[in-house]
Amino acid sequence: MFRKIIVAVDLIHLERGRRILERAKALADSGGEIVLVNVVEDVPGYLAIDLPGDVIEKNLKNALADLEAMAAGAELKITSEVRTGPPARNILAAASEHEADLIIVASHRPDISNYFLGSTADRVVRHAHVSVLVDR
Repeated sequence: MFRKIIVAVDLIHLERGRRILERAKALADSGGEIVLVNVVEDVPGYLAIDLPGDVIEKNLKNALADLEAMAAGAELKITSEVRTGPPARNILAAASEHEADLIIVASHRPDISNYFLGSTADRVVRHAHVSVLVDR
């Protein structure tokens, strides 16, 4: 059905990530590709100053290792990338750069903060130029 799928994975909710990866595998064309994307939000400067110099770099490497472990053993091509910055913007950028034809994101039950700030899934759905599958 789809030749290139972006799967946005929040490593804090790894089970959701595994579930949407399975959905992506089922929806991918034979010979299709899946790109696992994790976005690490920037640490504000006033907090970063108190962190050891290599803690952010180690977290990025660990995140990439976690994504690659999720992809291990798959029969189709799965690549992994970790980005930094605003999650929705980076998920949309990944879709554009990879010329994806589907984005899959997991969502959660909204709480009061979502009504004021909006969720990542909401922003992706609102601004995507390709189909978006939101897994609840």
